[in-house]
Amino acid sequence: MVRIAPSLLAADAARIETAVEQAVTAGADLLHVDIMDGHFVPSLSFGPSLVAAVRRRTALPLDVHLMVRRPADFIPLFAEAGADWISIHLEAAVHLHREVAFIKSLGKKAGVVLNPATPLSGLEEILPEIEFVLLMSVNPGYGGQTFIPSSHLRIKRLKDWIRASKLDVLIEVDGGVGLDNAAELARDGVDILVAGNAIFGSPDPIAAIGRLRKAANP
Repeated sequence: MVRIAPSLLAADAARIETAVEQAVTAGADLLHVDIMDGHFVPSLSFGPSLVAAVRRRTALPLDVHLMVRRPADFIPLFAEAGADWISIHLEAAVHLHREVAFIKSLGKKAGVVLNPATPLSGLEEILPEIEFVLLMSVNPGYGGQTFIPSSHLRIKRLKDWIRASKLDVLIEVDGGVGLDNAAELARDGVDILVAGNAIFGSPDPIAAIGRLRKAANP
């Protein structure tokens, strides 16, 4: 079963509570929260207070993606705010093993994120230590971008690697995900689809989540 994780970055910032309620009503599996620091990526987004506010309104797992230059400084802030899953960028982590271990020591699921041009080989030493890999299928920093087609091959290669290694590691994909590619992504081996505009850009986000789930799980 492919899980659906609506991305709050695409929701109306003035109606975040409504977006959370819509995701819950539709039976979303997780809520994806993008954290941008204005340095690792050019944009700024949410802080720990937003995560804490969402935590008070839902029991859904909160999947916090740290697009930040110094992830070690941010991990405890978002863990305390209520994140359940925390992912950090391979490109930003100076001591990746230490930071993954830190996330896990706080009782959270640890993930590593790769930008589209970052080789999968960078995961070789850390893959057995993490619960999930988040593959970016757009260059991070902005919502509403077009899916990079070469991501399909990356997903298949990573899935083959995970299976061959007999590891229990999930693959999450974020960027340009929608009805037009959900089925193919599921066939590629994706376990979690992060979708923003495809859900919150729709006139009916609840129905959009249902359609996306059906497309990914025919």
